[in-house]
Amino acid sequence: MTQALTKQLTFDEFIAWYPENSQRRYELHDGVIVEMAPPTGEHEQIVGFLVGEIVTEYKRLKLPYFIPKTAFIKPNQSEAAYSPDVLLLNNSNLVNEPLWKKESTVSQAASIPLGIEVVSTNWRDDYFTKAGKYEEVGIPEYWIVDYLGLGGRNFIGNPKQPTISIYQLIEGEYQVRQFRGSDRIQSLAFPELNLTAEQIFQAGEVA
Repeated sequence: MTQALTKQLTFDEFIAWYPENSQRRYELHDGVIVEMAPPTGEHEQIVGFLVGEIVTEYKRLKLPYFIPKTAFIKPNQSEAAYSPDVLLLNNSNLVNEPLWKKESTVSQAASIPLGIEVVSTNWRDDYFTKAGKYEEVGIPEYWIVDYLGLGGRNFIGNPKQPTISIYQLIEGEYQVRQFRGSDRIQSLAFPELNLTAEQIFQAGEVA
């Protein structure tokens, strides 16, 4: 579970506070520091698999993208900082990001082709909070990889089952498509990506 540290901070105070070389991850949610739960092995296997697939695809297409180890998304006019499990950045737009060089932070949609959250116990943050904030920023595509089917039934249906929800920005609003089992992922960022939901879920299994 996530744990909130209750003192209210501004974004600048959060960045100044953030411990260097920490093994723990923190985000700022409307002025409140949130300590992220340590990831499970399954979670990390899925994140690693997705990173590998996405890097292979953007290199094949010769796109100016990269995936940072640690970086924040800061919605404008908000004391918040989010660090997705997978954050794809457009290197060519970082010159326009005033917070990038010193604070490893982006706030412009043109810098963020894709963000991915792999669901753990804090599923409400992924479905409620981050979907709304990423839509506000204008991030064109956001994946929620719910490999354990933890999300609420109003998000993933009843009965619950492993689901990948892909939010795509259309006329300024997110529209969501869902993928399960042998469904082939349909991505605006990578239309030729040949990957099924089940392949992503199976990445979390020990051989």
